[in-house]
Amino acid sequence: MREAFNSYILELQNRICLALEAEDGSAKFIEDKWDRPEGGGGITRVISNGTVFEKGGVNTSAVHGRLPDAMQEAFKVPDSNFFACGLSLVIHPVNPYVPTIHANWRYFELYDKLGKKIDSWFGGGSDLTPYYIFKEDGRHFHTTLKNAMDGFGEDLYPKYKKHCDEYFINKHRNNEARGIGGVFYDYLRPDKEFTADKLFEFQQANGNAFLEAYLPIVSKRKAIAFTEKETEWQEIRRGRYVEFNLVHDRGTLFGLKTNGRIESILMSLPPRARWYYDYHPEQGTMEAELLQYLQPTDWINI
Repeated sequence: MREAFNSYILELQNRICLALEAEDGSAKFIEDKWDRPEGGGGITRVISNGTVFEKGGVNTSAVHGRLPDAMQEAFKVPDSNFFACGLSLVIHPVNPYVPTIHANWRYFELYDKLGKKIDSWFGGGSDLTPYYIFKEDGRHFHTTLKNAMDGFGEDLYPKYKKHCDEYFINKHRNNEARGIGGVFYDYLRPDKEFTADKLFEFQQANGNAFLEAYLPIVSKRKAIAFTEKETEWQEIRRGRYVEFNLVHDRGTLFGLKTNGRIESILMSLPPRARWYYDYHPEQGTMEAELLQYLQPTDWINI
């Protein structure tokens, strides 16, 4: 499974990067291949200063070795070895009317000191962070994710949407959501209902839905005229994005605590952000409208 999933994410990385380059029309991804001294490595690809995408990264990694002490404590396991591979991406657009997007799909195996596999699981998801609300965009994004999951059980999208709504929130900001959510799942272990192969198919369905979920929104919004006023709002909201990633995001925190590759970990941060003291947008504006939707919303039927 580890070889199959790693091959898949490398292929998906190529597919996504080519599609994003075509959508941008000018910028290209630069590639940085890196090795992890403790075992494994990855491929970081970054796009910047494009016509459509101001900054973004589509990264893959496959690492292995002794499980760091912090992760042993978190997983409540004794001294163990591990293998982990995945694809993680964040795209920050130029145009404030185009949403930021985040997604990742990963696979993890745990071994005892004799090399016997004692646990394995899949995790992942995708979520959208708009700066301005277009209800049809939210409906399209969520419907695409739901369609990808429904073939594996119609109960999955509602369950994993709820997980996403509960995870991507700034608790220190009165539980304000980072964006309009999507789906999020973790620790999906093989069982009688979902074999490892079935879970792999589920991961592929979700990964393959990414471009269909995001690019039509980008194409529709990227040419909308905007001014410094909209950019200022975009950067204020990016500040909340930064807050979530540095204060609450488990992946970021684990990476920082376990001597992870800092450039790849902080790739998710936008190039520019703002923080104003006690800022509130003017009532009745499109900026104020966004705040009404930073809570669990039925985007399928909106």
